[in-house]
Amino acid sequence: MNPKFEKVPLGDKKSILAFRFSAKNFDAPWHFHPQHELTFIEKNKGTKFIGDYVGPFEKGELVLIRSNLPHCWKNDLNTKGMSTSIVIQWNKGIFSKVYELEAVFKMLKDASKGIIFHKKDIKKILPDIKKTISLKDTDLYLQLQKVLVKLSRLKYQELSKRSFIDDLPSEFSSRMRDIHDYIDQNYQKKIYLKHVSDLVSMSEQSFSRFFSKTMGKPFFSFLNEYRIQTAKRMLVDTDWSVREICFACGYESLTFFYKQFKKYNNETPFVYKKSHSK
Repeated sequence: MNPKFEKVPLGDKKSILAFRFSAKNFDAPWHFHPQHELTFIEKNKGTKFIGDYVGPFEKGELVLIRSNLPHCWKNDLNTKGMSTSIVIQWNKGIFSKVYELEAVFKMLKDASKGIIFHKKDIKKILPDIKKTISLKDTDLYLQLQKVLVKLSRLKYQELSKRSFIDDLPSEFSSRMRDIHDYIDQNYQKKIYLKHVSDLVSMSEQSFSRFFSKTMGKPFFSFLNEYRIQTAKRMLVDTDWSVREICFACGYESLTFFYKQFKKYNNETPFVYKKSHSK
């Protein structure tokens, strides 16, 4: 249930990598790397996992992740078309800690929890972000610095409650990928702790302790957040009734679903659907 280390292919003579990713799915496992990362979603939607955060992702969002913060984006199972994003990854320490960049370094520190920018604010900066994929060497370095300075002047929201700065637990492995995949495939039905703990070859008690220590929350709290985020997307993107969505997301009681939905959103599913319908 732990993130996989990913080696970013920068090499010895490159400190910044900027590219457009395009494939059927964002299929990278839950992973981390020593580079900072800026990701702009151009197409598709699904769920993002950043540190201990679980929530939706959609077209037009921009997320900044500090080095060593575990993360991944997973598409909805029924998504169609290509998944496309612009990704910039760069080594720590390539910019000098001067007074003029103080706001940039504060932003990077906050990004140890993952930060997301408001969509309306990034429209003016988006051309600068897109330009990075056509540049290299000094031009890319200066362009990235320009992007980061502009972003540091914007408001943003922290995602993970827990901070990850160069202090990843030594027991991190690939188990979280297996847990994420299991939730993706089984959230619609009742999930038993024994099934999940058996999946990663642990006792139920050991798994519960390990998951809470790693993610900062119990497994079933994590699962509940995932189901509520899925329900929110279904309320907006389908014409299903609240009752149908309740059971499709693995809840066995409509009353309990209403209670949990309101806990995370401060409004009922019906009100949410009405206010967010396209």
